[in-house]
Amino acid sequence: MAKPNYQFEKRQKELAKKKKKEEKLQRKAGSRGADDEGEAGEPATNDETPAAE
Repeated sequence: MAKPNYQFEKRQKELAKKKKKEEKLQRKAGSRGADDEGEAGEPATNDETPAAE
């Protein structure tokens, strides 16, 4: 019986996790360009407003 290669399995799992995270970031970046109103569940913020004096 062959011995399991845990390092290979761990590396494959890490690569899959990294790929999924990158895809999610790309989807978020793409939706930000398309949604100006922040429809993704995040409130739209306006950082350019002057501070009240």
